Parts: sequence; structure tokens; C-alpha cells
Amino acid sequence: MFLNRQSIWPRSLRFTATLLLCSLALLIDCGKKGGKTEGKERSTIQVKGSDTMVNVAQAWAEEYAGVAADVDVEVSGGGSGVGIAALERGTIDIANASRNIKPEEAELAKKNTGKDPKEFVVGFDAMAVYIHKDNPLEEITIDQLKQIYSEGGGITKWSQLGVKIPDVSNDEIVRVSRQSSSGTYEFFREHVLGNKDFKLGSLDMNGSKEVVELVGSTKTAIGYSGMGYATESVAMLSIKTDAGSFSPTVENTVNKSYPLARSLLMYTLGEPEGAVKRYIDWIVSSAGQKILQENGYVPITTPASVN
Repeated sequence: MFLNRQSIWPRSLRFTATLLLCSLALLIDCGKKGGKTEGKERSTIQVKGSDTMVNVAQAWAEEYAGVAADVDVEVSGGGSGVGIAALERGTIDIANASRNIKPEEAELAKKNTGKDPKEFVVGFDAMAVYIHKDNPLEEITIDQLKQIYSEGGGITKWSQLGVKIPDVSNDEIVRVSRQSSSGTYEFFREHVLGNKDFKLGSLDMNGSKEVVELVGSTKTAIGYSGMGYATESVAMLSIKTDAGSFSPTVENTVNKSYPLARSLLMYTLGEPEGAVKRYIDWIVSSAGQKILQENGYVPITTPASVN
């Protein structure tokens, strides 16, 4: 008696085997397509650093996904110092920074990777001084900020600034600051404190957003952060100088009358190439600068030309 070869296998097993073969064929086909988009190898750009820039950096990354479908842009914060340290080790493609790279950092990057960091100015920001919306103070001087924040500074109460905050019995100033890895911290220390040490006892926050949130929920608080993080719970102080009193606005940042204006920077190891170069070129184009402006920052071109 001769057996049909298929009859050796029960029908249920033959069905299962057929499904497995189909699945295997599908996986092989997907494997051939994976990692490519329309015949192009996918690229991943690693961006890390400034918390001042993290919101706009994420907005750039999301928009660019629709511009270059074969590129993934992965963004993380941690502070300018964290991004620059990662660049020194060669573990990222772009370091975002709200301060300039230090000579010793550039030297270490060269030593570790054989490449000199390349700087790109991608926008401008006004570092704002925030108070609670119920605080009636409207302006402050750099020296008064120094007296509030620096070691040995004599201003500890709002009454010393002639301020009476409604419904507040203890007018002790709550100082909100950033951690030392932050470029905003470094900028404030250099341009406000004259490189003096910070007074002990400040509340040091991890991110720009957290600074503004704490000030907005604390009537006696003062803090500093990028102007793009303003909310309805806070007010931004004008800075009083010999030339007048200037608020952190786009116009005052462009004409440099606001004394705490600064550049927003990107650093690469050497001249960028390929996907990284195309990404930075897009960021400084009108499309990328429009997103920067929509996030509350100042474009590198005049605002009227960004459309």
C-alpha cells in the first residue's frame, strides 16, 4: 500500500506549517526593506545639550521628520555642559548650547576625537528674569540681581527693593536657579554675578521649564530662564541700565539693547557632512527659523524676513 506524502502529516500540522512559511517569507521581505526609505539608508542624528533649547530642538526634530523621511533626529536635554561633554567623547552628532564652548572643552574634544568643534549660531534668546505675576516689581538692575544671587550679596527681602507683595507676610526672597551643568547658569554667573560664586541656599532646578513653574507657584520667588518659557503665572522684569529700562523682547534682543541677550548655538565635531549638514542647513533656513520664532526665540535673520 502506497501512502500519499501529504497524508503523513495531520491537516492541522500542514496548516500550521503553511502559516509559518508565509510568516517567514513576510519577515524576509520586511528585512530587505527595513532600515531604508525609498532605497536610502536611514540615518540617525543624535542631539544633546541645552535645556533652554530643548523645546525648539524637539519641534525642529518633529518637523524635519516630514522633510527628510530617511532621517531620525533624537533629542535630549541635560544642559549645555552635558551636551558639550558628550561631544568631547564623540558620542553625539550635535551639541546644543546656550553658552560658548570653553577653550579647555574644545581642546579635550580635539584630543579625544581628532576634530575641532565647529560652532553654528542658530538663533538668539533673551534670558529673562521671572517673578510671580502678583509681584508688583517691574524692573531691576544688574547690580540688584547680583546682590540677590551672589555670595555676600546683601539683598534678601523684597522690602529692600521697595516691594510689598499682596497677601504675603514673610517677604524673604526665594532664589530659583539652575544646576551648574546648565549654560543658562554659566551665562548668568558670568554676565550678572561677574563670575562670583552663587549664594548658598538657592533652589537649583534641572530645566528651564521647571524654573518658571516654581516661580509661577511661589509668590516670593525670583528666577532666570529663556524668554520662550514665559507663562501666564509669571512676569518678566525689565532690566534697568544707564541707557534706559529694557524688557526681554524680540526687538530688544535684535537691537542688543536688552543686556541679557545671548546666542543659541550648535556644535559639531569638524565640518558636518551628509545628513547632519543637511539638518543644520535646514535649521538656519527660513523654514527652521520660523519654528524657532514660533517657540518664542529670535531668528538669526530679521523677524520680518522669516515667513
